[in-house]
Amino acid sequence: MENFVVSARKYRPALFNTVVGQSSITTTLKNAIRSNHLAQAFLFCGPRGVGKTTCARILAKTINCTNLTSETEACNQCESCTSFNQGQAIDIYELDAASNNSVDDIRNLVDTVRIPPQLMESNSNAKKVYVIDEVHMLSAAAFNAFLKTLEEPPRYAIFILATTERHKILPTILSRCQIFNFNRIQVDDIAGHLAYIANNENVIADPDALHIIAQKADGALRDACSIFDQVVSFAGTNLTYKAVIENLNVLDYEYYFKMTDHLLADQIPNAMLVYNDILSNGFDGHTFVAGLAEHFRNLLVSKDPQTLQLLEAGQNIRERYKEQAMHCPPIFLLRGLSLITKCDVGYKSARNPRLLAEFMLMQLCALNGQSSGEKKNDELISTSFNQAPLTQIPTAQPTVSQHASAEKNDEVSTPTPTTSIDTNQVVAEKPAAVVSKEETQNTSSAPSWKKSGVGKINQFTNPTAAKTDDVATSNGQPDLSKPREPFTQQALEQAWKVYAEKVKPTNLNVSSAMSMNQPRKVSDTELVFHVLNAAALDSLTSRKTDIMTHLREHLRNYYFDLRFELNKEEGPKRIYTDQDRYDRLVELNPNLAKFKQQFDLDIY
Repeated sequence: MENFVVSARKYRPALFNTVVGQSSITTTLKNAIRSNHLAQAFLFCGPRGVGKTTCARILAKTINCTNLTSETEACNQCESCTSFNQGQAIDIYELDAASNNSVDDIRNLVDTVRIPPQLMESNSNAKKVYVIDEVHMLSAAAFNAFLKTLEEPPRYAIFILATTERHKILPTILSRCQIFNFNRIQVDDIAGHLAYIANNENVIADPDALHIIAQKADGALRDACSIFDQVVSFAGTNLTYKAVIENLNVLDYEYYFKMTDHLLADQIPNAMLVYNDILSNGFDGHTFVAGLAEHFRNLLVSKDPQTLQLLEAGQNIRERYKEQAMHCPPIFLLRGLSLITKCDVGYKSARNPRLLAEFMLMQLCALNGQSSGEKKNDELISTSFNQAPLTQIPTAQPTVSQHASAEKNDEVSTPTPTTSIDTNQVVAEKPAAVVSKEETQNTSSAPSWKKSGVGKINQFTNPTAAKTDDVATSNGQPDLSKPREPFTQQALEQAWKVYAEKVKPTNLNVSSAMSMNQPRKVSDTELVFHVLNAAALDSLTSRKTDIMTHLREHLRNYYFDLRFELNKEEGPKRIYTDQDRYDRLVELNPNLAKFKQQFDLDIY
């Protein structure tokens, strides 16, 4: 039985021209060899599997070749090339610094540097090349022992260092090397190399399947070759797209295209069923969320021919992206990416991650309706589940007497609405009898804004627009239906305190300003509150309507007004000590004293 050789070794590049995805580096190295401008030390940096060690070996082999081709490549026929290909190169040393990282190992290497290359007798330009892989694993002492030799090596010695973690190398070493940064290999380059391997191995490979393998490799050609061998062992000589995604446990593109179609059509149930199918097939929900974000990103770059080159996919998949991107509004994709990103960030910390992902899908379904302006959110979600929209729920129409009572109370009440009111809808829902009655009564006397009902609607949509001291009806006469019970100063302070505690969680500034003083009852129709500073005066003035509504309801008296006054009394100025400030804080919060005593704190 013939021994199997993995593709990463069998098809390892042997010439500069066969190196995949690093053309800028190989061109620079060939020009340096051609012009005889070789540095004394090279440092190859980059992620795993991108060709650092391969390029180091090709460079070492090409340097000592005595019969270079016109393209500055090794001839593979001279004595030096033949011995290198057979693994018997006597002037090329390769050291694994991961297992030989001590000072003694480096000292032994330095001792061998003093010996000239053995091929110098037949080739006066022969070089002694040292390839040190994983050089970042050397200890600090080993680096220091190597420093002098690296700085001033013999003319025939060249050092090639390779590492995946450049930041771990001493700056003194970096300054003595010519540094080459290897990039991750592009998906198209990896897919092309895999197609070359498949052709040589008589494997029929689907281009989309090779693209999936290239994407899974994440820029590492060695990883891509390993995945290719694994999938070929699973699928045989016919490598299909379905076999690849099944073996690698990759979510099919079809899921994302189908999901996006449901999102664009506002079909919440179908979208949730697709997500359930994904989970039932054993895929992780977080993987789906990340893949959906990538799908939306691909759709976004597919909308412009200039950015289409950023799409890393096979030709068939690329055409499907272009087709679906035509139906996706840009605002839908941008807002969708924002929602998916929030779900991705909070997925691991969620108590119920599946519910979080499903809620994200519901929001994505609502996005298309928002972007086109065709439906409201509540109507959209309701109709998606074949239910009546919220705005279509029938409500009982009030009678004429009920409307008259409501009209009467509207002038003095200042409710705090939670939703905005459509003025057209309010007017339309009025019974015909009420409308005709109002029109006949107010045609001659009421001003134009009163006839149209604008002022009344504004009291709901903008609470601050209503007057806090308005207790009269539309004809200017006092409204005797409102309560006017007498109240004491103590009752006023109690109602004041209740409101301050009520707004404390949402508006600490107003609560603090109200707690610094107490209101004073000047007369039965006038209250005064002295404010200590201008900032507190602005905060309280903006909340006057809400404060008045609260006090009137608690005191059952609608015939008084509240006035805020800035305290401008100029008393003797006093410098407050830290103890004075602490005493004042204890008055406001007695728990502060317990806190100080418990932790044995001092006042500074």
